Amino acid sequence: MKSSEKMDCGCSALFEDPDFPSDDSSLFLDGSTPISRLQDQITWLRPQEICQTPVFFSDNINLSHAKQGLLGDCWFLCACAVLLKNKHLMDKVFPPDQPLWGDSKYRGSFHFHFWVKGHWIEVIIDDRLPCVDSALCFSHCHAPSAFWVALLEKAYAKLHGSYEQLWAGQVSEALVDLTGGLAESWSLSDFGSEDKLDTPEENYKQRRRKRLDLDTIYPLRTTCALSCSTQSIPGGGSEPDQHHSMTVMEWLEVKTVGGSRVRLFRIRNPWGRCCWGGTWTEGGAGWRSLDPADASDLQARAAQGDFWLDETEFLSRFDDVTLSYPINEEGHLQSIYTGNLLPHCCHIAGRWVKGLSSGGSRNSTSYSSNPKLWLKMSEKGEVLVSLLQHRKWRPYSDGPLKDDTRHQRHQAIGLHMWKVEKKRFNLSRTLNKPPCASTHCHAHQREVVLHGQLEPGHYLMLPSIYQPGAEARFLIRVFSSSSSSLSALRSPAPLLPLNPDGEWETSHLRGSWVERSSAGGSRNFPSHGQNPCFRFTVCDEPVKPSLNVKVTLRQSRTDSDLFPIGFHIYKIPAGEQNHSVPSEDPVASCVPHCYTQDVSLSCSLPLGAYLVVPSTYQPDCAGDFTISLSRRINRIVVKSQEKLGRVIQEINLHLMEDQLHEGVSHLSDAKLTTASASLKWAAQLKDSPSLETCVCTCTATVCMNTVT
Repeated sequence: MKSSEKMDCGCSALFEDPDFPSDDSSLFLDGSTPISRLQDQITWLRPQEICQTPVFFSDNINLSHAKQGLLGDCWFLCACAVLLKNKHLMDKVFPPDQPLWGDSKYRGSFHFHFWVKGHWIEVIIDDRLPCVDSALCFSHCHAPSAFWVALLEKAYAKLHGSYEQLWAGQVSEALVDLTGGLAESWSLSDFGSEDKLDTPEENYKQRRRKRLDLDTIYPLRTTCALSCSTQSIPGGGSEPDQHHSMTVMEWLEVKTVGGSRVRLFRIRNPWGRCCWGGTWTEGGAGWRSLDPADASDLQARAAQGDFWLDETEFLSRFDDVTLSYPINEEGHLQSIYTGNLLPHCCHIAGRWVKGLSSGGSRNSTSYSSNPKLWLKMSEKGEVLVSLLQHRKWRPYSDGPLKDDTRHQRHQAIGLHMWKVEKKRFNLSRTLNKPPCASTHCHAHQREVVLHGQLEPGHYLMLPSIYQPGAEARFLIRVFSSSSSSLSALRSPAPLLPLNPDGEWETSHLRGSWVERSSAGGSRNFPSHGQNPCFRFTVCDEPVKPSLNVKVTLRQSRTDSDLFPIGFHIYKIPAGEQNHSVPSEDPVASCVPHCYTQDVSLSCSLPLGAYLVVPSTYQPDCAGDFTISLSRRINRIVVKSQEKLGRVIQEINLHLMEDQLHEGVSHLSDAKLTTASASLKWAAQLKDSPSLETCVCTCTATVCMNTVT
C-alpha cells in the first residue's frame, strides 16, 4: 500500500491522509446503500475532539467489544472479536508502541496490517473519523472513550475503497484478512429440519451430524472465533436476503439439577440489544433447571446485547456458522478436526485465463486445460488445502468496483485432487478416475477448503471455475502436519501471434532491480524513474484492430517469495535519444502490481520508439527479471504484379539468352531443345496481358532478393 511522506516528517501539524480524504469520496461508492442519506450530515473529528481522554482499548474487556453503528458491517465486527481473544493476533494487525493521544510523538496517524492475497500489507490512516452530531456514526466500542474499533474500521474501509464498500460481506473473509489463517462456514440448513426427515434413522443421522461438528470443535472454543448468521431476526428489521451476523462470546456445558448436561451459547448482537425471547432469557424457564449459583453466575456474564441459547435453539434459529482456525503465537495453524498443529505451510499463485487455462468444471470437455499443481507429501500427515480467489474489487488507490452481491464478487470455484504414483502419468486417464478429495461442489465463495489425511507421494490438484472461460486470479495454500511442497505443472507457452495472421519476432531482455540504485518501485513513489528502462521500436503500423506488441515480465524468485510486479510502456518523443522515464503518462500499463511469477500485456502501438519500465510495487526490492518482447511484422506478400513481373521477365530472358548462346557447345540435343522451348515460352509470356503466375522456377531467388 502507498505510504505517505508527510507522516514521518517530524512536523507539528497532524497528518491528513491524501489517499483517503475526509470527504464523500471516502464514504460513498455510488450512494446505493442507506448511509447515502447521511451525505450532508457527516463531519470528521479526531478522537480528542470527541472526548477528553481518548484511549485505544478500554480496561474493561466487555466495553472494548464492537458495537455496530449506521454502517451494515456486522460481518466485519464479528471477525474483530478474534483479536480481543488473541493478543498476538491483535499485535499483528495493530503493531504495538504506536504513539497515542497525549504522547509527544503523536502525529495523528496510525498503522494497521491486513493479510491480502498471501501477504501482509500496511495501511496507514489519519485518525479523523466520521461523526454525526459530534458522535461516531459508524462502528465503535461500547466504551465511548475507546477508539480501536473505529480506527480499524476506517483502515479496512480504505483497503476496500470506501466505507460503503463494507456494507454486507462474509465473516469468513474478514477473519482471514485479520489473521492470515483459514475460516470455514457451514450452512445449518444443509442438515435439514426434523419434520422433513423420512425415517427415525435419518432423523438420528442428521442430529448426530450436527452434534458431531460441535463436539469436534468444542475443545478449541477458547482459541477460535465462532460466529453465527441469520436472515430472520424477530423485530430486527434486516434487509431482505441480507444476513445479520452475531458473535458467539462463549459456549460451555453445564449440569442441570436433574443430573443431565446442557450446552449453552452466549451470543452478542453487534446492534447492542437482545433480539430473542426464549427458554434462557432473563426469567426464562431454562435457568430454573440449573443450580441457582450457576444460573446467577452465567446471567451476570451477559453484557449489553448478550443473550443465552441452548444447543437446540442455536441450531434452529441460525442459518449458518463460521469458524476461524486457531493460530498460536508462533503463527502455526491448528486443525479444528484433530487439534493438531499444522506447522508446514506453502502457497502458490495462479490464474484462470480465457482460451488458455480456464477450462470450467469436470462437466466441460476443456476441464483438463485448467491450471495443474503438484502437492508432494514427504510422509503421512494431516493436510488442509485452501483455494482462494481474488475479489473483483481494486485497492483504494485504483478506485473500487461495484460489488452488490456475493455472486458478483466471486466466481463459483472448486478444487479436485488425485493421487498419482509418479510425475510421469497419463493426464486424461487420471482425470477420468474419481478424485481422492474434492470440494462438495463449485461454490460462490472467496475461499474453499479441503481437509484430509494424505499418504506420502504426489498429488495432482486442479482448481477450476464452474463456467469455462471465466477469468480470475487465485492462491493455493497448503497447511500440513508433515513436510510438504507445492509446485506448478508448467503448460507449454501459447504460440505467438495471438492473431494467426502475420509474423512475430521475439527478443528476451535481462535486467535487475538493485537496492538504492535501480529498484525505484511503482509510480506511487518519486523514485520510479530509477527503474531499469528498455528501448524498443515499432516499425510496422498495426493492422487495426489487431495487436502488434506483447510484453511479458518474469521475476526470478521462488513462488513463496514473490514481489508484486508490473510495468509501464512510455512513448519516446520524436527526436529524443535518452533512455530516462518520460514525464508524460504511460501509453500502456500492466497494473495493478501482482504477486505472480510473470505478468503480460498485449497492446496495439503506433509507429515510434518506446520504453518499457518494469518495477516492483515497493522501492528497494532487489531481484533479477526477464522481459520477453514480441513485435508483429507485416511482411509484403508478392503476387507477381505486372510491373514487377515484367522486370523479372527481362532479367530472366537475358539470363536464358546468355546461357543459350554461351553454352550451346556443351548442351546435348535434348537439353538444347528444352532451353529453346523455355526461351520461346518466356518471350510469349512477356507480351501476355496477364501475369498472375510466377515466371519460372529459376526466377524465385531473384524475386525474393528483390523484395528483400
